[in-house]
Amino acid sequence: MCRVLDVSPSGYYAWRNRTPSVRSATDAALTERIEAIHQGTGETYGAPRIHAALRDESWCVGRKRIARLMSSAGLQGITRRKGTFTTERDKGRRSEPDLVERDFTADAPNELYVFDTSYIPTWGGFLYLAVVLDVLSRRIVGWSMATHLKSQLVVDALDMALCQRQPEGVIHHSDQGCQLRFKELSRRWRASVDGLGR
Repeated sequence: MCRVLDVSPSGYYAWRNRTPSVRSATDAALTERIEAIHQGTGETYGAPRIHAALRDESWCVGRKRIARLMSSAGLQGITRRKGTFTTERDKGRRSEPDLVERDFTADAPNELYVFDTSYIPTWGGFLYLAVVLDVLSRRIVGWSMATHLKSQLVVDALDMALCQRQPEGVIHHSDQGCQLRFKELSRRWRASVDGLGR
């Protein structure tokens, strides 16, 4: 075995008979305490809360070390934050054609806009953010924020892009979330463009 592992027999026996280091002994004791706290909280606490509990018990240990020991022991906290989705497929709606054919490049400004929504968790709930991006410059040309994920959120972002840039013949690409209601948006977009005489 020593020949295969390329270690000397004396080195192997010294390692086997060596007492654990102070760090290893502390890690073992700390892991035991972490497991006890984790079990006592119904296996819900993660590294930050276990770190706070140990600090209250006068342990002087860093959060990263706790996270490492928890990972080695196979312990994991439970997050209670509910996720949210900003894209929902409307199965009853016919798919719109992909006019860009997955080629997200443009040769001129106001030629291709892409759109997406995201959410920002706050103490009061989720805020939804809609942005319209000009593909050529990668600049945000329109945005809106609201506490809901309805068509008006998208319309407001598109209206801002229209007012700021006043584009002619722009292609607007987005995912197929049912909240977009493309027929309504297309109608309003065309009406706005026609109103500007474009």
